[in-house]
Amino acid sequence: MRTTRENPYEAISRQESALASNKVLRNTYALLSMTLLWAAMVAGVAMMLNLPHPGMLITLAGFFGLLFLTHKTADSAFGLVSVFLFTGFLGYTLGPIVSAYMQFLPNGGQVVAMALGGTGAIFLGLSAYALSSRKDFSFMGGFLFVGILTAFLAGIAAWAFSMPGLSLAVSAMFVLLMSGLILFETSRIIHGGETNYIRATVTLFVSIYNLFLSLLHLLGFAND
Repeated sequence: MRTTRENPYEAISRQESALASNKVLRNTYALLSMTLLWAAMVAGVAMMLNLPHPGMLITLAGFFGLLFLTHKTADSAFGLVSVFLFTGFLGYTLGPIVSAYMQFLPNGGQVVAMALGGTGAIFLGLSAYALSSRKDFSFMGGFLFVGILTAFLAGIAAWAFSMPGLSLAVSAMFVLLMSGLILFETSRIIHGGETNYIRATVTLFVSIYNLFLSLLHLLGFAND
């Protein structure tokens, strides 16, 4: 009985690919931890100074503008500066929102804590599942793109026409879509689909940011 011998060059190539993926994963989680702490600090300062929310239009302009800048500079040294500008801006937008929930809801602090704990549990659980199972979730890419675009446009419509029912539905959609995006991006890193840790960090940060806001909205409505 003949046995097929593995090509040593293929084995070396796979090993190098695995090492590169592990390096991207480590760098991504390290940078993600720093940006989450940085955003939390900025949000805390915004709350202490009672800074006003910049408004929907400025938030959207800052979000997409800084997101574009971060992606354009992700392969350069300025990419790290861009990612902290982006995440710091999102942290600033969170401060007034969290303050409003804590001020106008009788149990606002509990709602914020529940949303924060739920966000952490979902992220850690899905990340652990993607890392341990090593399943390839790349098939979700098209569905997530269409779903996020649809939910984003529905959210704009809910804000423009003051439709609270649609706004709640959008928040529920974003919880599911951001959960899928966490699986998708983690899988891409593991399987070598994403080789830039700055872009990977931004994707995961945006997932966590939107997940927290969506849970905060849903829990706030349930406890109002």
